[in-house]
Amino acid sequence: MSNVFNNSLKNSLQQLECHFTWSLLKQDVDLDDLEETIGDQIEFLIKDSITGYNLLSYVCHLKNSNEEALRNLQKAEETVKTNHPDEVARRSLVTWGNYAWIYYHMERYEEAQTYVNRVENSCKNLSSTAQWKIELPEIYAEQGWALLKFGRKYYERAKNCFENALKDEPNNPEFNAGYAIAMYRLEAFLHRQCEDLSLSLQPLKRAVELNPKDTFIMALLALKLQDLKQGDEGVRYIEAAMQNSPDLPYFLRYAAKFYRRKGEVDKALEILKKALAVTPKSAFLHHQIGLCYRAKLFQLKKNTRYPPRQQVEELGRLSIFHFKSATDQKTVFFAAHIDLANMYAEQKRYKEAKETFQKASQISILSYDDKHEFYYNYGNFQRFHMKSESEAIRYYIEALKIEKESYYFHKCKSALKKLMEQRIQGGAGDAKDFGTLGFIHNLSGEKHEAIECYEKAIALCPNNEEYLSALCELRLSISS
Repeated sequence: MSNVFNNSLKNSLQQLECHFTWSLLKQDVDLDDLEETIGDQIEFLIKDSITGYNLLSYVCHLKNSNEEALRNLQKAEETVKTNHPDEVARRSLVTWGNYAWIYYHMERYEEAQTYVNRVENSCKNLSSTAQWKIELPEIYAEQGWALLKFGRKYYERAKNCFENALKDEPNNPEFNAGYAIAMYRLEAFLHRQCEDLSLSLQPLKRAVELNPKDTFIMALLALKLQDLKQGDEGVRYIEAAMQNSPDLPYFLRYAAKFYRRKGEVDKALEILKKALAVTPKSAFLHHQIGLCYRAKLFQLKKNTRYPPRQQVEELGRLSIFHFKSATDQKTVFFAAHIDLANMYAEQKRYKEAKETFQKASQISILSYDDKHEFYYNYGNFQRFHMKSESEAIRYYIEALKIEKESYYFHKCKSALKKLMEQRIQGGAGDAKDFGTLGFIHNLSGEKHEAIECYEKAIALCPNNEEYLSALCELRLSISS
């Protein structure tokens, strides 16, 4: 193939709207888990899912299985012809784009060009002004669903896609559901910094209003109402959904979460085991079951002065088993790693706790919030289980070096401040402790208190450049 043709084809491919041009990076997900999840959703949640088959084809390509990718695209095409016989071109643009890219990667360039031409001709027919790009709400929505599947760093983009889809079709139930899910998930990760927890409430209510049969969205609405201390209203949605979808695993997992948070842990476990029987490899379900056994363990310890050792060990064992199943199934599942490490520590299995914390810290897709959470939990592990205040202090400080607002940033700051004040008040405070306390005050904008601490640190260690520099900067900032 000539370089001119190759460059022309590559340029055309990059103009297409499909999974290959949406910057969906394989390092941001666990591909095996994602493949399993999409397969389950096609089987149980959305039969004949064009979106599911297209995304599955992309995941297969990322796993170097292009023949399987092509088979999924064929299923997407068949679904379009069956469900949208009058809109085949409009509904197939993403599928054809994926075909073109996969054939290109397989070095079947003529077939790739055929699909490029098909997209180009369809775009011209659908819009007199468009050669490649055509702003269809279905394409925005399909991109939004794909972004949601690739994890939290994509949620903001997913929200924007569904907003664009809704501009043309504000009453479309699927687009409203996607927008509500994106808002709910964004809020779940931002809630520790965000004072308004109700931003997703109206989108969720709107989505339920447009499709009262969507029990998955009903469950998310119930959880949101529970967040907002409106649990009684949430119960009504959960109970109505339980009658409509008593066997749907994607509803049951959130119904169980609702009951666990309500304190009905045994009911939650019963629901989760039912869902696990249908989707036995679900990392989410294993994690939720682990949380239930952990809740039962903590409740037993709280309510019983001398809890039976055998019962404590058994609840700990079950919790560990399910947390470990979640991390085995989904290697980038940060929360499950942290919960597993803490449960190992709770059971005095310190070597395994350290190893699991290490694995958690090495997950490649950690946000700054995750890193704060890791440092806080590992700092606590060092402090309360390893009895090493110096190591705990080191990890709390590491968190504070990432100067971003998050729930665990403030937890680390608070824990470190309390430790420093205790050491100083107990008479054991040295220059390093005063310097650290000065650093904390400075972070909090308490400049006069910071200056006082750094002056005490310098009195104990007169030539320390770090303290002298910090003190100089603080005095300059006050005088200016």
